[in-house]
Amino acid sequence: MIVVTGAAGFIASCLVARLNAANFNDLVVVDNFAVEKKLPNIRGKKLREYVDREVFFEWLDQHHEQVEFVFHLGARTDTAEMDPAVFDVLNLEYSKQMWRACCRYQLPLVYASSAATYGDGRLGYSDHDEALFPLYHPLNPYGASKNDFDNWALAQPEKPYFWAGLKFFNVYGPNEYHKGRMASVMLHAFRQIQQNGSMTLFRSHNPAYADGGQMRDFVYVKDVVDVCFFLLNHRKNSGIYNLGSGQARTFMDLALNVFDALGRTADIQFKDTPEDIRDKYQYYTQADMSKLAGIGYARPFTALEDGIRDYVQHYLVTGTYL
Repeated sequence: MIVVTGAAGFIASCLVARLNAANFNDLVVVDNFAVEKKLPNIRGKKLREYVDREVFFEWLDQHHEQVEFVFHLGARTDTAEMDPAVFDVLNLEYSKQMWRACCRYQLPLVYASSAATYGDGRLGYSDHDEALFPLYHPLNPYGASKNDFDNWALAQPEKPYFWAGLKFFNVYGPNEYHKGRMASVMLHAFRQIQQNGSMTLFRSHNPAYADGGQMRDFVYVKDVVDVCFFLLNHRKNSGIYNLGSGQARTFMDLALNVFDALGRTADIQFKDTPEDIRDKYQYYTQADMSKLAGIGYARPFTALEDGIRDYVQHYLVTGTYL
């Protein structure tokens, strides 16, 4: 059996689809299944069992001998939430409990970290020097919770025989329909263009970047789950890895490609970045992907143009799920 936590969420549900596509159907999915807006993400998937996250560790105590691998992708991901206590329960304490359980039962573990750990990027975006991790200053409590867990994991004398933390950059793609404000800019752009024929980007409040010139490493969710699938079969070279495309692109590039995928003439306006996130806004991110490549991951990442075209035309326009 393979366990996937956060399974009704965005990335984890796409991982379930990827595993099903490879004929891995003996899957145990873990989440808070009372959140009904997420349930279409796993509808129709081939699964063995649903387990509520509140009782998962009791379940694991009884079934650990049948478990082959754990993907712990469940997390609280609201970057606009400013109360650190909100993240302590799921992102930190629950993850520590998962780590200890995987050590106790010698289960390989892949867990979700985040590029939000890098803060404003002044120390770069390299995953090679783990001694730098305690020096990062994330810009919000979400990023801090992920960085706190990364550092806690690295400091543990006891570790799963294989483990990997994945620093997700700006992931976009199908199955994020439920995410509201936290959905990717691609989804917001699509909805605005369909409704108004135009879209709005945040104005730059940094003189080094033009309006729309803010840059992020956008990575297609299909690439993200391909990396997870690689690690399922690799099971060596434990550590923390970046997971982006390795190529920063501007929000203007993103917007123009959404218009192009819809066959529409571009009409882009700007508005001020909300004050509650303005001083915590990342203007540039780009993953150094050499560490992952160094352990044998050779598959190319999807170009922004191709990813947006696939997402818009095969999922957003049709309203379908991966």
